[in-house]
Amino acid sequence: MIIFGTKGYLYQLAILTLVCGRCGNPAAHTLSKRVTKFTLFFVPLFPVSTKYATQCTFCGAQQKIDKEQAEQLQVQGAGGQPHGHQPQQQPYQG
Repeated sequence: MIIFGTKGYLYQLAILTLVCGRCGNPAAHTLSKRVTKFTLFFVPLFPVSTKYATQCTFCGAQQKIDKEQAEQLQVQGAGGQPHGHQPQQQPYQG
């Protein structure tokens, strides 16, 4: 018997102040990375998909972005953080 499946991980990369495209308010937005990994016997082995998004903390609107945009926003939001800073990891139910 072989047990396999997927497990999702949600990484919060940065918190940025941006103008929301939906509500128009300059509000904090979380920049997040969602990684889905293939698992074998409940051990995550390799990533299957990676998606990036920003979410407005004022109205909750979420916008998908590509990897290049996410990297640019992360550099802008890094400000004074050292390069060794690890993103916060949270499992999600997907």
